[in-house]
Amino acid sequence: MTISATLLTAAGPLLQPNEGTAPSSVPNRGTTDVPTGGSGAVQQAAWSLGEWIGYSALIAISVLLTIVALTTLWWMLHAWRSRDALKSTSFSQTPRPAAHRFTLLVPGRHEQEVMGQTLDMLAKQDHPDFEIIAIVGEDDPETDAVVRAAAARHPELIRVVVDDTLPKNKPKAMNLALQYATGDVVGVFDAEDEVYPHLLTLVDSRFQETGADVVQGGVQLMNFKSSWWSLRNVLEYYFWFRSRLHFHAGSKFIPLGGNTVFVTKERLDWSNGWDAHCLAEDCELGVRLSADGAKVVVAYSPEAVTREETPPTFASLLKQRTRWNQGFLQVLGKGEWKKLPSFRQRFFARYMLTMPFIQAATGLLIPLSVLMILFVKVPTAIALVSFIPVAPTLMLLAVEVVGLNEFGRIYKEKVRFRDYVKLVLGLVPYQVFLAAAAVRAVVRHAKGQNGWEKTEHTGQHRNAEQPAEVVGFASDLSNAGVTDGSSAAAGSAAGSASAGSASAGSAGSAGSAGSASERELAGTTTGGTR
Repeated sequence: MTISATLLTAAGPLLQPNEGTAPSSVPNRGTTDVPTGGSGAVQQAAWSLGEWIGYSALIAISVLLTIVALTTLWWMLHAWRSRDALKSTSFSQTPRPAAHRFTLLVPGRHEQEVMGQTLDMLAKQDHPDFEIIAIVGEDDPETDAVVRAAAARHPELIRVVVDDTLPKNKPKAMNLALQYATGDVVGVFDAEDEVYPHLLTLVDSRFQETGADVVQGGVQLMNFKSSWWSLRNVLEYYFWFRSRLHFHAGSKFIPLGGNTVFVTKERLDWSNGWDAHCLAEDCELGVRLSADGAKVVVAYSPEAVTREETPPTFASLLKQRTRWNQGFLQVLGKGEWKKLPSFRQRFFARYMLTMPFIQAATGLLIPLSVLMILFVKVPTAIALVSFIPVAPTLMLLAVEVVGLNEFGRIYKEKVRFRDYVKLVLGLVPYQVFLAAAAVRAVVRHAKGQNGWEKTEHTGQHRNAEQPAEVVGFASDLSNAGVTDGSSAAAGSAAGSASAGSASAGSAGSAGSAGSASERELAGTTTGGTR
């Protein structure tokens, strides 16, 4: 017998075991009582109803967070797709001669601390043809006194409209003032705004260059050092106006901003002004204009942004965000977005306007998810799914860090190491806050509580010094022949007949309608101008 045959004979019992023979006792090789399938996989016990609900909720919140994070990331980076794309979002560095007359609406309620300075700054616009209508309630004597003092300082520019409507809100006040507007373009500013002195010149040129019905300018919150939430609020505005609104305008569905927005008087007459019952009248107007095919142009140049402040308290921020979310829900229910011509636009509009519901659902599911992670043994596959939103969220955080650095560089603001720490540590608390505001908005909307919760202002974004010159725009504008100061430089550069030596207090008076006699004719009774 050969060696190989001998080995095969010896190994026979191992290679061909006798199925009828019971296995002998071998250490560490006992049998298991768990039945196995043909593939050898262990059969799992069926999930209970509670497990089905819990696991489904965990998957749902993971999918929602991932979708929100990815879309937000895409919108935030839209303007930075290329150097040409970034450049196209800016105002022209060589503005055209003035061709429009502007009416600037400035509603204010209990804004005596900030509104007088805002009106003074608006009066310094270098555009040759504009008027300012300040709107104040008949029951607000403090703000009324401040507004009248500003009108006395600039009698050729500022008129006062007294709002006697009830209940009071911003769109009602603006609709009342719209009756007295004489400009062919109407702009809106908030009572605490710091406005770039050349802004109207740039906006006028943008209307001419594009044939737009609406021009949306940039707004930037400035006081990022005031609190941990103000830091995130500032960055929200930076990415919203710097990039995201440009995406919305390109998609032909845009929820307009509440100020530094300019609409032709013809379009406002068509729309009967603003929806007096909507808590987000700016968004609602943007939806109706988009549905009617209006051309909306967004322009952002760092130097030309309107500077504002974050709400001074966390409670005030919660009320502000609740009002915005509730306004979106009102616009969703009104259904004007259904008139958008394409399916893509309608789908995008539904997603945007439904965001408060998505955030609210996420907010309600977060506690359930945390409890499950802590106290329930989650299957491996579902646990892995729950970590999917982490990747885009970390990418968002990285973009925010870069954005904070760029914000500081552009606006000459020193960003400290602790500001970056607050940015990172505030990520989760701020998302929880947004979800809470959305839940509050949904509850108020369901209860029919549509009262206007006003945001107070304290002037945190202002100081005794002039704002620092930002990077990359002021020098270019100066080289284009537009200078700051008392002269109407845009008009004179264009060969305008406006008085170039007009003082800052009466800048733009040449061509401004609204003489003293006309203001007297407008009336001094409640509900009119005085």
